[in-house]
Amino acid sequence: MFRVVPFTATVHPYAITTPRLVLKMSAISTKNAVRTVDSLVVKPPAHPTYDLKGVIQLALSEDAGDLGDVSCKATIPVDLESEAYFLAKEDGIVAGIALAEMIFTEVDPSLKVEWFIKDGDKVHKGLKFGKVKGKAHSIVIAERVVLNFMQRMSGIATLTKAMADAAHPAYILETRKTAPGLRLVDKWAVLIGGGKNHRMGLFDMVMIKDNHISAAGGVKKALKSVDQYLEQNKLQMGVEVETRTIAEVHEVLEYASQTKTSLTRIMLDNMVIPISNGDVEVSMLKEAIDLIDGRFETEASGNVTLETVHTIGQTGVTYISSGALTHSVKALDISLKIDTELALEVGRRTKRA
Repeated sequence: MFRVVPFTATVHPYAITTPRLVLKMSAISTKNAVRTVDSLVVKPPAHPTYDLKGVIQLALSEDAGDLGDVSCKATIPVDLESEAYFLAKEDGIVAGIALAEMIFTEVDPSLKVEWFIKDGDKVHKGLKFGKVKGKAHSIVIAERVVLNFMQRMSGIATLTKAMADAAHPAYILETRKTAPGLRLVDKWAVLIGGGKNHRMGLFDMVMIKDNHISAAGGVKKALKSVDQYLEQNKLQMGVEVETRTIAEVHEVLEYASQTKTSLTRIMLDNMVIPISNGDVEVSMLKEAIDLIDGRFETEASGNVTLETVHTIGQTGVTYISSGALTHSVKALDISLKIDTELALEVGRRTKRA
Protein backbone atom coordinates (compact mmCIF):
# COMPACT_ATOMS: atom_id res chain seq x y z
CA MET A 1 0.00 0.00 0.00
CA PHE A 2 1.52 3.30 -1.08
CA ARG A 3 1.12 6.42 0.99
CA VAL A 4 1.36 9.90 -0.57
CA VAL A 5 3.54 12.14 1.58
CA PRO A 6 3.05 15.90 1.08
CA PHE A 7 6.16 17.55 -0.33
CA THR A 8 7.88 20.23 1.72
CA ALA A 9 10.50 22.59 0.32
CA THR A 10 12.88 22.25 3.26
CA VAL A 11 16.39 21.24 2.32
CA HIS A 12 18.03 19.10 4.96
CA PRO A 13 21.72 19.28 5.81
CA TYR A 14 24.14 17.96 3.21
CA ALA A 15 26.97 17.70 5.71
CA ILE A 16 27.43 17.75 9.45
CA THR A 17 28.41 21.42 9.47
CA THR A 18 25.76 22.65 7.03
CA PRO A 19 22.78 24.39 8.67
CA ARG A 20 19.22 23.70 7.59
CA LEU A 21 18.43 25.65 4.46
CA VAL A 22 15.11 26.66 2.96
CA LEU A 23 15.08 26.05 -0.77
CA LYS A 24 13.50 28.94 -2.63
CA MET A 25 12.98 28.14 -6.30
CA SER A 26 13.01 31.80 -7.24
CA ALA A 27 13.77 33.08 -10.69
CA ILE A 28 17.41 34.09 -10.40
CA SER A 29 19.29 34.74 -13.60
CA THR A 30 21.59 32.05 -14.91
CA LYS A 31 24.31 34.67 -15.31
CA ASN A 32 24.29 35.50 -11.61
CA ALA A 33 24.34 31.82 -10.66
CA VAL A 34 27.65 31.17 -12.41
CA ARG A 35 29.40 34.53 -12.19
CA THR A 36 32.00 33.39 -9.61
CA VAL A 37 32.96 30.10 -11.29
CA ASP A 38 36.60 30.23 -12.41
CA SER A 39 36.29 27.34 -14.85
CA LEU A 40 33.46 28.83 -16.93
CA VAL A 41 34.47 28.50 -20.59
CA VAL A 42 31.11 28.01 -22.30
CA LYS A 43 28.34 30.11 -20.80
CA PRO A 44 25.01 28.40 -20.11
CA PRO A 45 22.10 29.50 -22.30
CA ALA A 46 19.93 32.33 -21.01
CA HIS A 47 16.59 31.61 -19.36
CA PRO A 48 14.38 34.20 -17.63
CA THR A 49 13.13 31.97 -14.80
CA TYR A 50 15.52 29.00 -14.49
CA ASP A 51 17.08 28.77 -11.03
CA LEU A 52 20.33 26.86 -11.50
CA LYS A 53 21.34 27.24 -7.87
CA GLY A 54 17.93 25.90 -6.85
CA VAL A 55 18.39 22.86 -9.10
CA ILE A 56 21.74 22.14 -7.43
CA GLN A 57 20.20 22.50 -3.96
CA LEU A 58 17.33 20.21 -4.88
CA ALA A 59 19.73 17.53 -6.16
CA LEU A 60 21.73 17.71 -2.93
CA SER A 61 18.56 17.70 -0.83
CA GLU A 62 17.09 14.57 -2.39
CA ASP A 63 20.40 12.80 -1.69
CA ALA A 64 20.71 14.02 1.91
CA GLY A 65 17.14 13.30 2.96
CA ASP A 66 16.36 14.14 6.58
CA LEU A 67 19.49 12.67 8.21
CA GLY A 68 22.30 13.62 5.88
CA ASP A 69 25.03 11.19 4.83
CA VAL A 70 24.88 8.53 7.53
CA SER A 71 27.67 6.53 5.83
CA CYS A 72 30.05 9.47 6.08
CA LYS A 73 29.03 10.17 9.67
CA ALA A 74 29.69 6.54 10.56
CA THR A 75 33.03 6.03 8.80
CA ILE A 76 34.91 9.29 8.17
CA PRO A 77 36.35 11.46 10.94
CA VAL A 78 34.90 14.97 10.78
CA ASP A 79 38.27 16.71 10.58
CA LEU A 80 39.88 14.35 8.06
CA GLU A 81 41.43 16.19 5.08
CA SER A 82 41.83 14.38 1.78
CA GLU A 83 41.96 14.81 -1.96
CA ALA A 84 40.19 12.96 -4.73
CA TYR A 85 40.84 12.77 -8.46
CA PHE A 86 38.43 12.72 -11.39
CA LEU A 87 39.06 9.71 -13.63
CA ALA A 88 37.73 9.23 -17.15
CA LYS A 89 36.76 5.60 -17.63
CA GLU A 90 36.07 5.93 -21.35
CA ASP A 91 36.90 8.29 -24.22
CA GLY A 92 34.70 11.30 -24.83
CA ILE A 93 34.11 15.02 -24.43
CA VAL A 94 33.96 16.30 -20.87
CA ALA A 95 31.21 18.69 -19.84
CA GLY A 96 29.94 19.96 -16.51
CA ILE A 97 33.23 21.17 -15.04
CA ALA A 98 31.83 24.62 -14.28
CA LEU A 99 28.66 23.11 -12.81
CA ALA A 100 30.69 20.69 -10.68
CA GLU A 101 32.56 23.62 -9.22
CA MET A 102 29.26 25.24 -8.27
CA ILE A 103 28.12 22.05 -6.53
CA PHE A 104 31.33 21.71 -4.52
CA THR A 105 30.98 25.35 -3.44
CA GLU A 106 27.38 24.76 -2.39
CA VAL A 107 28.38 21.78 -0.24
CA ASP A 108 31.53 23.33 1.24
CA PRO A 109 33.03 26.65 0.09
CA SER A 110 36.39 25.67 1.61
CA LEU A 111 36.92 22.85 -0.92
CA LYS A 112 39.68 23.55 -3.44
CA VAL A 113 39.03 22.31 -6.98
CA GLU A 114 41.70 22.12 -9.67
CA TRP A 115 41.10 21.11 -13.28
CA PHE A 116 43.70 19.92 -15.75
CA ILE A 117 41.36 20.40 -18.72
CA LYS A 118 38.31 22.53 -19.52
CA ASP A 119 34.72 21.96 -20.61
CA GLY A 120 34.64 20.72 -24.20
CA ASP A 121 38.05 19.03 -24.09
CA LYS A 122 38.60 15.40 -25.06
CA VAL A 123 39.37 12.84 -22.38
CA HIS A 124 40.62 9.30 -22.81
CA LYS A 125 40.11 6.22 -20.70
CA GLY A 126 42.30 6.30 -17.60
CA LEU A 127 42.96 10.07 -17.65
CA LYS A 128 43.06 12.01 -14.37
CA PHE A 129 41.55 15.34 -15.36
CA GLY A 130 40.86 17.16 -12.10
CA LYS A 131 41.08 17.00 -8.34
CA VAL A 132 39.28 18.32 -5.28
CA LYS A 133 40.96 18.84 -1.92
CA GLY A 134 39.51 19.49 1.53
CA LYS A 135 37.31 17.78 4.10
CA ALA A 136 36.76 14.15 3.11
CA HIS A 137 33.19 14.41 4.40
CA SER A 138 32.37 17.20 1.98
CA ILE A 139 34.06 15.54 -0.98
CA VAL A 140 32.14 12.29 -0.55
CA ILE A 141 28.82 14.06 0.05
CA ALA A 142 29.20 16.06 -3.17
CA GLU A 143 30.58 13.13 -5.19
CA ARG A 144 27.43 11.49 -6.56
CA VAL A 145 25.57 14.71 -7.37
CA VAL A 146 28.64 16.08 -9.16
CA LEU A 147 29.08 12.87 -11.13
CA ASN A 148 25.39 12.56 -12.02
CA PHE A 149 25.48 15.99 -13.65
CA MET A 150 28.91 15.58 -15.24
CA GLN A 151 28.28 12.10 -16.65
CA ARG A 152 24.99 13.15 -18.25
CA MET A 153 26.38 16.41 -19.60
CA SER A 154 29.52 14.70 -20.91
CA GLY A 155 27.42 12.05 -22.65
CA ILE A 156 25.37 14.77 -24.37
CA ALA A 157 28.50 16.73 -25.31
CA THR A 158 30.21 13.62 -26.70
CA LEU A 159 27.32 12.74 -29.01
CA THR A 160 26.82 16.38 -29.96
CA LYS A 161 30.46 16.75 -30.97
CA ALA A 162 30.29 13.66 -33.17
CA MET A 163 27.05 14.77 -34.82
CA ALA A 164 28.14 18.40 -35.22
CA ASP A 165 31.32 17.32 -37.00
CA ALA A 166 29.42 14.94 -39.27
CA ALA A 167 26.66 17.46 -40.03
CA HIS A 168 28.99 20.21 -41.26
CA PRO A 169 28.30 22.60 -42.97
CA ALA A 170 24.84 22.33 -41.39
CA TYR A 171 24.46 23.13 -37.68
CA ILE A 172 23.22 20.53 -35.22
CA LEU A 173 20.42 21.45 -32.78
CA GLU A 174 18.81 19.71 -29.84
CA THR A 175 15.07 19.93 -29.14
CA ARG A 176 12.85 20.36 -26.05
CA LYS A 177 13.09 16.60 -25.40
CA THR A 178 15.19 17.15 -22.29
CA ALA A 179 15.02 15.67 -18.80
CA PRO A 180 12.33 17.47 -16.75
CA GLY A 181 13.96 20.13 -14.61
CA LEU A 182 17.28 19.85 -16.46
CA ARG A 183 16.38 21.83 -19.59
CA LEU A 184 19.11 24.42 -19.17
CA VAL A 185 21.72 21.86 -18.08
CA ASP A 186 21.04 19.60 -21.07
CA LYS A 187 21.15 22.51 -23.50
CA TRP A 188 24.33 23.82 -21.90
CA ALA A 189 25.96 20.44 -22.61
CA VAL A 190 24.96 20.74 -26.27
CA LEU A 191 26.76 24.08 -26.50
CA ILE A 192 29.84 22.59 -24.84
CA GLY A 193 29.79 19.78 -27.43
CA GLY A 194 29.80 22.26 -30.31
CA GLY A 195 26.10 22.26 -31.18
CA LYS A 196 23.67 25.15 -31.18
CA ASN A 197 20.54 25.60 -29.14
CA HIS A 198 17.02 25.41 -30.51
CA ARG A 199 14.37 27.40 -28.64
CA MET A 200 14.71 27.19 -24.89
CA GLY A 201 11.00 26.74 -24.27
CA LEU A 202 7.55 27.83 -25.32
CA PHE A 203 8.28 31.51 -24.70
CA ASP A 204 11.27 32.50 -26.87
CA MET A 205 10.20 31.43 -30.37
CA VAL A 206 6.94 30.83 -32.19
CA MET A 207 7.03 27.31 -33.54
CA ILE A 208 3.98 26.37 -35.59
CA LYS A 209 3.80 22.59 -35.48
CA ASP A 210 1.38 20.05 -36.94
CA ASN A 211 -1.18 20.34 -34.13
CA HIS A 212 -1.20 24.14 -34.37
CA ILE A 213 -1.71 23.89 -38.13
CA SER A 214 -4.54 21.38 -37.77
CA ALA A 215 -6.27 23.44 -35.08
CA ALA A 216 -5.87 26.70 -37.04
CA GLY A 217 -7.30 25.22 -40.23
CA GLY A 218 -4.17 25.04 -42.36
CA VAL A 219 -0.67 26.43 -42.84
CA LYS A 220 -1.71 29.82 -44.23
CA LYS A 221 -4.27 30.47 -41.51
CA ALA A 222 -1.76 29.51 -38.82
CA LEU A 223 0.88 31.86 -40.25
CA LYS A 224 -1.61 34.70 -40.55
CA SER A 225 -2.73 34.24 -36.95
CA VAL A 226 0.88 34.31 -35.74
CA ASP A 227 1.67 37.49 -37.68
CA GLN A 228 -1.42 39.17 -36.23
CA TYR A 229 -0.62 38.03 -32.69
CA LEU A 230 2.95 39.32 -32.81
CA GLU A 231 1.88 42.66 -34.25
CA GLN A 232 -0.95 43.14 -31.74
CA ASN A 233 1.33 42.31 -28.80
CA LYS A 234 4.33 44.21 -30.19
CA LEU A 235 6.55 41.12 -29.97
CA GLN A 236 9.63 40.40 -32.03
CA MET A 237 10.96 36.84 -32.10
CA GLY A 238 11.81 34.04 -34.47
CA VAL A 239 8.97 32.20 -36.17
CA GLU A 240 9.27 28.66 -37.50
CA VAL A 241 6.64 26.64 -39.32
CA GLU A 242 6.65 22.87 -39.73
CA THR A 243 6.02 21.45 -43.20
CA ARG A 244 5.52 17.78 -43.95
CA THR A 245 4.97 17.80 -47.69
CA ILE A 246 6.18 19.70 -50.73
CA ALA A 247 2.64 21.03 -51.07
CA GLU A 248 2.90 22.62 -47.61
CA VAL A 249 6.22 24.19 -48.56
CA HIS A 250 4.52 25.74 -51.60
CA GLU A 251 1.74 27.05 -49.35
CA VAL A 252 4.20 28.69 -47.00
CA LEU A 253 6.14 30.30 -49.83
CA GLU A 254 2.94 31.52 -51.49
CA TYR A 255 1.79 33.12 -48.23
CA ALA A 256 5.20 34.76 -47.70
CA SER A 257 5.23 36.14 -51.24
CA GLN A 258 1.87 37.84 -50.73
CA THR A 259 2.10 39.02 -47.11
CA LYS A 260 4.59 40.74 -44.86
CA THR A 261 5.45 37.98 -42.41
CA SER A 262 7.61 37.39 -39.35
CA LEU A 263 8.51 33.90 -40.59
CA THR A 264 12.23 33.15 -40.23
CA ARG A 265 12.60 29.38 -40.59
CA ILE A 266 10.87 26.46 -42.31
CA MET A 267 11.07 23.02 -40.74
CA LEU A 268 11.19 20.16 -43.24
CA ASP A 269 9.86 17.30 -41.17
CA ASN A 270 10.36 13.65 -42.11
CA MET A 271 11.56 14.50 -45.61
CA VAL A 272 14.52 12.20 -44.98
CA ILE A 273 13.45 8.69 -45.97
CA PRO A 274 15.24 5.60 -44.57
CA ILE A 275 16.20 2.95 -47.11
CA SER A 276 17.04 -0.72 -46.69
CA ASN A 277 20.85 -0.45 -46.59
CA GLY A 278 20.72 1.82 -43.53
CA ASP A 279 21.27 4.98 -45.55
CA VAL A 280 18.68 7.68 -46.26
CA GLU A 281 17.04 9.12 -49.36
CA VAL A 282 17.17 12.94 -49.29
CA SER A 283 15.76 13.92 -52.70
CA MET A 284 12.53 15.26 -51.17
CA LEU A 285 14.53 17.32 -48.69
CA LYS A 286 16.71 18.71 -51.48
CA GLU A 287 13.63 19.59 -53.54
CA ALA A 288 12.19 21.57 -50.63
CA ILE A 289 15.48 23.37 -50.00
CA ASP A 290 15.75 24.29 -53.68
CA LEU A 291 12.20 25.68 -53.61
CA ILE A 292 12.95 27.82 -50.57
CA ASP A 293 16.15 29.01 -52.29
CA GLY A 294 17.65 30.80 -49.31
CA ARG A 295 14.62 32.98 -48.57
CA PHE A 296 14.31 31.41 -45.11
CA GLU A 297 16.44 29.30 -42.82
CA THR A 298 15.69 25.60 -43.15
CA GLU A 299 15.68 22.82 -40.56
CA ALA A 300 15.63 19.09 -41.23
CA SER A 301 14.10 16.81 -38.61
CA GLY A 302 13.22 13.13 -38.49
CA ASN A 303 15.44 10.07 -39.10
CA VAL A 304 18.50 11.93 -37.85
CA THR A 305 21.18 9.62 -36.46
CA LEU A 306 24.96 9.65 -36.25
CA GLU A 307 24.95 7.41 -39.33
CA THR A 308 22.63 9.62 -41.42
CA VAL A 309 23.49 13.14 -40.32
CA HIS A 310 26.39 13.59 -42.77
CA THR A 311 24.19 12.81 -45.78
CA ILE A 312 21.53 15.22 -44.50
CA GLY A 313 24.12 17.94 -43.88
CA GLN A 314 25.25 17.87 -47.51
CA THR A 315 21.83 18.90 -48.84
CA GLY A 316 22.26 22.62 -48.13
CA VAL A 317 19.93 22.62 -45.12
CA THR A 318 20.76 25.26 -42.47
CA TYR A 319 20.01 23.26 -39.33
CA ILE A 320 19.50 19.62 -38.38
CA SER A 321 17.60 18.94 -35.16
CA SER A 322 17.94 15.75 -33.14
CA GLY A 323 15.95 14.89 -30.03
CA ALA A 324 18.30 11.96 -29.41
CA LEU A 325 21.04 14.32 -28.26
CA THR A 326 19.22 14.71 -24.96
CA HIS A 327 16.41 12.14 -24.72
CA SER A 328 18.52 9.05 -25.43
CA VAL A 329 21.84 10.13 -23.97
CA LYS A 330 24.39 7.53 -22.82
CA ALA A 331 26.26 8.88 -19.82
CA LEU A 332 30.05 9.11 -20.08
CA ASP A 333 31.68 6.94 -17.42
CA ILE A 334 33.54 9.17 -14.93
CA SER A 335 34.55 8.53 -11.34
CA LEU A 336 35.89 10.55 -8.41
CA LYS A 337 38.31 8.53 -6.27
CA ILE A 338 40.39 9.19 -3.17
CA ASP A 339 42.49 6.05 -3.78
CA THR A 340 43.22 6.49 -7.48
CA GLU A 341 45.82 3.73 -7.73
CA LEU A 342 43.37 1.09 -6.53
CA ALA A 343 40.67 2.58 -8.77
CA LEU A 344 42.99 2.35 -11.79
CA GLU A 345 43.94 -1.23 -10.89
CA VAL A 346 40.28 -2.25 -10.73
CA GLY A 347 39.59 -0.27 -13.91
CA ARG A 348 42.30 -2.09 -15.81
CA ARG A 349 40.96 -5.42 -14.57
CA THR A 350 37.50 -4.55 -15.87
CA LYS A 351 38.83 -2.78 -19.00
CA ARG A 352 37.39 0.55 -17.85
CA ALA A 353 40.67 2.41 -17.31
